[in-house]
Amino acid sequence: MNRTITLIFFLLTSSIIAQVKGKVTDTKNTELPFVSVYIENSGLGTTTNNNGEYRLNLAKPGTYEITFQFLGYKTVKKKVTVGTAPTTLNVQLQEEQVSLEEVQIDANENPADNIIRQAIANKKKNRAKTGSFTADFYSRGLFKIKNAPKRFLGQEVGDFGGGLDSTRSGIVYLSETISKIKSQDNPKKFNEYIVASKVSGQDNGISFNQAEDVNFDFYNNTFDLGQSQMISPIANSAFGYYNYKLAGTFYDKNGQLINKIKLLPKRQNDPVFNGHLYIVEDDWSIYGADVNLTGAQAGIPMIKNLFIKQNYRFNKQNNTWAIATQTIDFKAGMLGINFDGRFSAAYSNYNFEPDFTKKSFSNEVLAFSKNATEKDTSYWNQIRTVPLTKEEVADYQLKDSIKVVRKSKKYLDSIDAKSNKFNLMNLAMGYTYDNSYKKWSVNVSSPVFGINFNTVQGWNTGINIDFTKELKDKKSYGFGIAGNYGFSDKKFRPVGYFSYSGNRITRPFYYVSGGITTRQFNSNAPISKFWNTVSSVLFERNYLKIYEKRFAKIGYSEELFNGFKLSSSLEYAKRNPLFNTTNYVMFPQKDVDYTSNNPQQPNNFSSSFEAHSIWSLRLGLTIRFDQKYMSYPKSKVNLNSNKYPRLYLGYRKNFGASNDEWNSDYFETRLDQRFNLGTWGQFKYKLRGGIFLEQKDLPFMDYAHFNGNRLLIAPNDNYLNGFLALPYYQLSTNDKFGEVHVEQNFKGAILSKIPLINQLNFHLVGGFKGLYTAGNKPYTEFNVGLDNIGFGKWRLLRFDYVRSNFNGQAENRFLIGIKF
Repeated sequence: MNRTITLIFFLLTSSIIAQVKGKVTDTKNTELPFVSVYIENSGLGTTTNNNGEYRLNLAKPGTYEITFQFLGYKTVKKKVTVGTAPTTLNVQLQEEQVSLEEVQIDANENPADNIIRQAIANKKKNRAKTGSFTADFYSRGLFKIKNAPKRFLGQEVGDFGGGLDSTRSGIVYLSETISKIKSQDNPKKFNEYIVASKVSGQDNGISFNQAEDVNFDFYNNTFDLGQSQMISPIANSAFGYYNYKLAGTFYDKNGQLINKIKLLPKRQNDPVFNGHLYIVEDDWSIYGADVNLTGAQAGIPMIKNLFIKQNYRFNKQNNTWAIATQTIDFKAGMLGINFDGRFSAAYSNYNFEPDFTKKSFSNEVLAFSKNATEKDTSYWNQIRTVPLTKEEVADYQLKDSIKVVRKSKKYLDSIDAKSNKFNLMNLAMGYTYDNSYKKWSVNVSSPVFGINFNTVQGWNTGINIDFTKELKDKKSYGFGIAGNYGFSDKKFRPVGYFSYSGNRITRPFYYVSGGITTRQFNSNAPISKFWNTVSSVLFERNYLKIYEKRFAKIGYSEELFNGFKLSSSLEYAKRNPLFNTTNYVMFPQKDVDYTSNNPQQPNNFSSSFEAHSIWSLRLGLTIRFDQKYMSYPKSKVNLNSNKYPRLYLGYRKNFGASNDEWNSDYFETRLDQRFNLGTWGQFKYKLRGGIFLEQKDLPFMDYAHFNGNRLLIAPNDNYLNGFLALPYYQLSTNDKFGEVHVEQNFKGAILSKIPLINQLNFHLVGGFKGLYTAGNKPYTEFNVGLDNIGFGKWRLLRFDYVRSNFNGQAENRFLIGIKF
């Protein structure tokens, strides 16, 4: 095996027997990063690094004409004779002289508007030229931090793998990726095969530098960036978002006239770009882009500014311009921590006439070659298309040497000895004991954070003790015990569990649990313990209704094959009713009294059901149609698809009950989907329906329940999971039912067009909810609200007005949503 590897390496390195290297600067000797350096029509090319240095590997000695191209500078061609020894060729680029002398100004029309109209009109034609292709892709990611704090929110920050200097500044992330990509426009498909991946200081070498994540195609009307659908300057609706100004023109090396268009957003908080777009005269292709945006425009609060620069290269194969290089620079910060970074990418060896077949693409959109993350330094020095800077070389060397030390038992034990020290604060905050070398840990939760109140247990708290052990190939197991004690009912309820997680591809998961616990009658637990404590103690409204369960349970789940996940469980339980044991309230309310623990009859303080035992079998199948996924070494990551909905099919069989009448069969189905509407924001929906094979007077916890809400706080940040004003158990049913949830978030599509209000950067949302149960009239809700409320980077609030209607009775409510 070693001889084979040596032979392959020899053949690889011996094929590169000529090289040109050097530095590219401007006329002031300032290094120019990511200049495109290539030999015309050869497929051979590279780019300069952050210090303006380049290295171009050639197959054989000879005379070559090398082109140096960089947006904003005049393209330069240099002829050089190359021997077997590396040849140095340094180049200076002059700034492009942009002029308006060639432009005929029409007083009746802005010339930039006409150029953009032509670019939009020819967009489909130009996009088709580059719609299907194969290419080689190289990317590098670099994050730097400045003056990093030693502690953050009471926790030690660490030294980010050893990359910080004495001022706690330096590189915190450095990575490289070399891959082969293929893309098809109609139908739209994309695939990336990673040949090599490297991360400074890490063993797994899996970087974030993936081609599809930085595929910012301005020929599309919109594309994803952060949390926003960014609107292209040549989108079909672009004139509703941009004004344009012709900054000037110049001729490229082939004598083609290039128009430099300044982008002037009509509203700065829209998902739009500032900067310049370069358009080729006559064929109206994109020549280059030099744009920027703010974090507010991208929907990423921590980002201050983000800059995208794309350099295109003319391809004679199909007479079009295609991206040669792209850089993404950003500055970010939050809570006093500031950092900046750059993702740079180079595309080469384009083939715009690929011989794609039906087998060319699959649902696997990303894959790694064997040992892609285990390439050594020699391999990277030979294959890397963009040379490292001295700073990057030093970071690799430092972190690779530190990595060996930090994997040692001595080092890990010393770190654990420090972090495992016990102090009095651990009694309140919780405590974790780690053995990093053997990869196990014990965690004891905080009894203080577990304190809550309900009228059955009174003030109560819990404590969890968990042990976890990581095995080979990311498998793991864990076991633990959780205990809860109520100070009013004076009862301790313990629960124990054991779980095992298998491989990270199909993700099999097994668990066994049992003990004594309390459960909400609605197993989805729609009533937060925290908010029930607040509403009870302060306002004398005890919404939480619970029963006691003594149980033993086993469960199993796994992805059977791509897009099909099975979940199952079998449980034996003894279920007992519970009663209020306290009426404590901090601020007694006039004309308000606590209700009973009976969810069906809140004013009836007798038992809500008869104590009984029962078996319950649950089966569930979640189907993601046409599910795309990424294959990493030893793991698989499934991707959410907006094209098709997600379907859930569920079945529950209750049997062996102490009263045969309580045995039942219940089927349920759910369908949900969300998709972007471009400039009109995001639309999402969720449908749910169910039926009991036979209508019986079942124990109430076995009814179909619906997630209601009677608080002034919205139940969670997923508004499709429940209703905003429905009383918690008002329409629970043992018969057939259907519910629908629809929401449209317009993002900035409407409010951004209203003067003054558009400065607030709020998002308009609207929704509808309906519940249809057998024997009842429909229950409906309409809501309209404002999302993205806050100040600066902190936009954690949402306000909604809700109007519900049931049996002709309407109710109006205002809700506050808190997003974390």
